[in-house]
Amino acid sequence: MDSIEIARLQQYLQTKFGLPDLTIRARPNKDDSAEVYLGDEFIGVIFRDDEDGDVSYDFNMAILEIDLPERPAS
Repeated sequence: MDSIEIARLQQYLQTKFGLPDLTIRARPNKDDSAEVYLGDEFIGVIFRDDEDGDVSYDFNMAILEIDLPERPAS
């Protein structure tokens, strides 16, 4: 992904989620994906899919169970 594409995606996600501190950064040696950060925290990867001239993006975010709030007591 080039810098213009990354900037467009970043603006879209910042607006869509209301998160002005969300940033997208190019990945070294990868041109089909970029890293997504919330502040300084890495939260996922966005992949570019260019199939038959139709471009789409897939945002993949892994959530660790240890990062979730504790379960309420029963």
